[in-house]
Amino acid sequence: MAEIELTPEQIAKLKAATKAQRENLEKLARETKENAEKYACTVFCCNSTSCRSAGGESVLDAFQSAVATNELQDKVRVVKTGCMGLCSAGPLVRVEIKGQKPVMYKKIDAMTARLIVVEHIEKALNEGEAFKLSPTLAEHTLSLDMTFFRKQEKVVLRDMGSYDPESIEQYVSHGGYGAFKKVLDTMTPEEVVAEILKSGLRGRGGAGFPTGKKWEFSLKEDVGEGGEKFFICNGDEGDPGAYMDSCTLEGDPHAVLEGMLIGAYATRSTTGWFYIRAEYPLAVKRIENAIRQAKKFGLLGKNILGSDFNFNVELRLGAGAFVCGEETALMASLEGKRGSPRPRPPYPVKSGLFGKSSCINNVETLANVPKIIEKGGDWFASMGTEKSKGTKVFALTGHIKNGGLVEVPMGTPIREIVEDIGGGTDSGKALKAVQTGGPSGGLIPKDMLDLKVCYDALREVGSIMGSGGMIVLDESDSIVDVATFYLGFTVDESCGKCAPCRIGGYQMLRLLKKVAARKGTKQDIEKIKQIAHTMQKASLCGLGQTAPNPILSSLKFFMNEYEERLLPATKTTSTTTKEQ
Repeated sequence: MAEIELTPEQIAKLKAATKAQRENLEKLARETKENAEKYACTVFCCNSTSCRSAGGESVLDAFQSAVATNELQDKVRVVKTGCMGLCSAGPLVRVEIKGQKPVMYKKIDAMTARLIVVEHIEKALNEGEAFKLSPTLAEHTLSLDMTFFRKQEKVVLRDMGSYDPESIEQYVSHGGYGAFKKVLDTMTPEEVVAEILKSGLRGRGGAGFPTGKKWEFSLKEDVGEGGEKFFICNGDEGDPGAYMDSCTLEGDPHAVLEGMLIGAYATRSTTGWFYIRAEYPLAVKRIENAIRQAKKFGLLGKNILGSDFNFNVELRLGAGAFVCGEETALMASLEGKRGSPRPRPPYPVKSGLFGKSSCINNVETLANVPKIIEKGGDWFASMGTEKSKGTKVFALTGHIKNGGLVEVPMGTPIREIVEDIGGGTDSGKALKAVQTGGPSGGLIPKDMLDLKVCYDALREVGSIMGSGGMIVLDESDSIVDVATFYLGFTVDESCGKCAPCRIGGYQMLRLLKKVAARKGTKQDIEKIKQIAHTMQKASLCGLGQTAPNPILSSLKFFMNEYEERLLPATKTTSTTTKEQ
């Protein structure tokens, strides 16, 4: 159905109305900030999926109830937030009292929350600097100077844990949508693209393609007067052990939406699409809420904030197919088709969703964009390495003391992430390996922990950055079993469209299970290698091309564990038959 064309007078009225919405939002943001400053104390309660699974919702309720019971509503405000990072210590709560050092609490329950209100907050407000924590509460505290917090450099995670992700007013009061307004008021699409190119930002979904180049190609794609161009956010994070993107969508949804708005303006896109897997209900809920609020305040729709820019966003849920993380498979799923990749070219910028020009970025990539526009491309490029700029968020999991979300500059050694920030293994056993890149990545042995995390260095040792999963293995873990698990995952998730992946993956898994069951031979190992190299070269998409990575890297660095499971060499003997 064709859109109704507006007269110049109608457009002028619409611009005036959306400009008024801008002024209203800015007024509400000021009032929100002024209101927050009236309180002597703020209690920030992590309300991410991780903390909620450990009882975070009851903790939030307990704080709100205790504040009311003790008649502290005029002095204390309780704010639910996104992820604070140290997920293994959740539920997390941070208490900030004016003039006093913030206190972070770990692993608290509803009863401890009520105790904090009575024995910490109320007493501290009355006693000031003379106040000291009781031994009972001190047991639940975390030092904000610990290496987990001190050694990180936060860009994407900068504001998570500091405001309510369901409040656009709180987001704007923290400077949110300021970068988007800067773009609308002072920059052309070409200037925005130039700034992203200058930053050196590369796609954080795994492939690492330069974001500025992708936007430049999209901007130059002429779709004609009234033609459609799409901008897509890939929120289909599916690596086992990875939850960076889902946590970002939960904890800072407006930042991702703002990044999409800036990208759409820079590429002259007309419609945006969020593709998020249905297994992330909290992320879905908060993005839906962010879109609804953005529409209410004139950040989506026609003549946004009084400008000539028109853009709307839709949300679609994925059914959980790992292959839909690949951009052409994702677009097929968005179209209501079976999620399977197609050959390229044509690339999405030429023929993407519904055959229209399309630009796709993942969640973390878009979350970086507002900060880059705010502080400049040179600022972002000053972090990281020559070819891998900025920071990277990792989900640090496995046998690790301090598990959770970690953001460090590109080029940080794995050792610093695992041993300093992560605190080493949680089992007391020696570290054996670190898995990066999920099912598409590789196993990095302990004697290579000084390897720097950047696109090129990881690729050189047979692994990849991926979306940012980092799993720590200790001496109790079997490398053969881990490799078998990852290959089994990719075989199950293969769309089956191309033979190298469909047949090769299955045959390789069959041989690998044979070895794992101590029934394999050296010949089986050679066959596994041969199939793996064939899959890398001949598979249609990244799933099949990278599925052999865990196998090949484990064979390269941990061949001894495979040899321990092989059958003894068959002895060949010659006998002479004597006739009787």
